[in-house]
Amino acid sequence: MEFRILGPLEVRNNGESLALGGAKQRSLLAMLLLNANEVVSTDRLIDELWGAEAPETASKALQVHVSQLRKVLEPEREAGRAGRLLVTHAPGYVLKISGKQLDRNRFERLVAEGRKALSGGDPDTAATKLDQALALWRGPPLGDFAYANFAQREISRLEELRLSALEDRFQAELDRGRHAEVIGELERLVADEPLRERPRAQLMLALYRAGRQAEALDAYRDARRALVEELGIEPGRELKELEAAIL
Repeated sequence: MEFRILGPLEVRNNGESLALGGAKQRSLLAMLLLNANEVVSTDRLIDELWGAEAPETASKALQVHVSQLRKVLEPEREAGRAGRLLVTHAPGYVLKISGKQLDRNRFERLVAEGRKALSGGDPDTAATKLDQALALWRGPPLGDFAYANFAQREISRLEELRLSALEDRFQAELDRGRHAEVIGELERLVADEPLRERPRAQLMLALYRAGRQAEALDAYRDARRALVEELGIEPGRELKELEAAIL
């Protein structure tokens, strides 16, 4: 069974997507996934699912949602028998899965392997690993919980990790000498994330090495203008030194 959160929440079994039920049930599963193999208390689950509007029957309703999820995740489990995936464990519940079952864990492992290869001077392996990691993404992480309080910290962390992995992948391509090939992708990333300095520097370098020196200097001026206008700061040392080197 495969659990996916690098995009809308999805659970697949033998290649088929499982019907996870309504919003409360999906939120329950998402919270358990974000705390996989750790006990999440009943009080915390109720607070996240209902907040200040929790009814007196919230505890019973939570038990019903847990029961329904067990039927989805373990359809062959006999009635009355304890679950193996979604387990009752005082003071709440725990979802027991292996690291390979959650796409987030596979993504983080591949990124770590790609970065190790990159720092070890093997950009070919780095590019392969980072491409595999980024291919796991199907959209914004936990896309169906974009406004849920319980998901905000993890959404921000995963989005930052994806961006830094993408920057590492561009660095691997630059180290392989594929400067002209990545210019278009770097331009799109800079347009989407205008205040990130690393892709600005990578774009300048790619343009310069592709024989487009004037455009590389224009890219620096664009970077400086964005940083000054939006943040009131000058570019960092790396960008300034790169501009000087190009000049």
